Amino acid sequence: MRCEVVAIGTELLLGQIVDTNSSWIGDHLAQIGIDSLHQTKVGDNHDRIVGALKTALNRSDAVICCGGLGPTQDDITRDAIAEVMGVKLEFDADIAAIIRNMFESRGRAMPDNNLSQAKIPKGAVAIPKQPGTAPGLMCPIGNQVIYAVPGVPYEMHQMMESAILPDLLKRSGTKAIIKSKVLKTWGHSESRLAEILSDRIEQLDEKGNPTLAFLASGIEGLKVRITAKGETEASVLSTIEKEEVIVRNLLGNSIFGSDDETMESVVIKLLKQYNLTMSVTEVTSGGIASTRLSSKDPFGEVFVGGLVPRSSKARKHTLGLEDGLIGTQEGAKNLAKATREFFGSDIGLATTGEHDLPGKSAAGQTFLGIADSKGERVELVKLPGDYERVRQFSVISLLNALRLEIIKK
Repeated sequence: MRCEVVAIGTELLLGQIVDTNSSWIGDHLAQIGIDSLHQTKVGDNHDRIVGALKTALNRSDAVICCGGLGPTQDDITRDAIAEVMGVKLEFDADIAAIIRNMFESRGRAMPDNNLSQAKIPKGAVAIPKQPGTAPGLMCPIGNQVIYAVPGVPYEMHQMMESAILPDLLKRSGTKAIIKSKVLKTWGHSESRLAEILSDRIEQLDEKGNPTLAFLASGIEGLKVRITAKGETEASVLSTIEKEEVIVRNLLGNSIFGSDDETMESVVIKLLKQYNLTMSVTEVTSGGIASTRLSSKDPFGEVFVGGLVPRSSKARKHTLGLEDGLIGTQEGAKNLAKATREFFGSDIGLATTGEHDLPGKSAAGQTFLGIADSKGERVELVKLPGDYERVRQFSVISLLNALRLEIIKK
């Protein structure tokens, strides 16, 4: 069975919004064995949306439309689908009541234009789960179907998982169960990862099940996805578990987590496991590490605090450090030590580089300091991209360095 994705919105074409929805949908279609050979982006133009939908239906059994279900004048997905179906829009009182109740529950009056969201093509069925004001739709056209979901990612995710993916599986008639597990890595380039796993991938290519795939994820590292299929869930999970053991043996400590785990969630878990506390001073990363860590440890059980001393006065006032060491290896060591002492934590971390000083442009060269009961250590990393990317990469590099230090204990 084939299913296409049509992402709707002029803002996607102008680059004002990055289309993460299509990639998410494509990934989840692959996980259940549905072929998705085309993805299309189209602006908020009625005729062009109609054309895109007709083209998609000529190539596929199902189409998922994403976006254009809001209450404004440029939200015309419902009208376009109705034309493709050859029907009129009809007012659905039940949907209108759901929308009205949403506004009332927030103590707000519903604008009249929100009632346009209750107009759906005749013959279409609203998806029961409706987290926002835009209802998702299932629109049958003979043996084919158009699904319409909002462009808001978390609303789309709920509708896909609760209704659309199960419906596609039912329509496809497949009885095979397909599941995946994603292993997240940091420290290797994609080419090096492929080199390490090349022999194993060749072996799996001959077997056909399970399979390995690489997913580059920027500041979140590289992912290795293991996908398996079988007749029962137990057999599929067993296949994945066996393959995971092999991949972990090959990649070692470069694997920091799996599936929904993040570097910060893994670090917080390790700190709790080893009964350790930590703190951080972020000259380069400017509070990014503190934000990510505190989101996983909201009550400060192991992450006791962070400093963002951007000015020389702040650095001297809080940590007693002069600017002469900022942006140097010795500076990172002193920052980490002073941070540990300031917060009274087991571990102190710090980020600094020459780019933290006025007139310096050595972007990418960053010193990561770690201080604990054994002393202070500094790791020099050369990071790619502009200053903002350097800040982001410095955080995951720092947390990974801490992770590796902890698992040595």
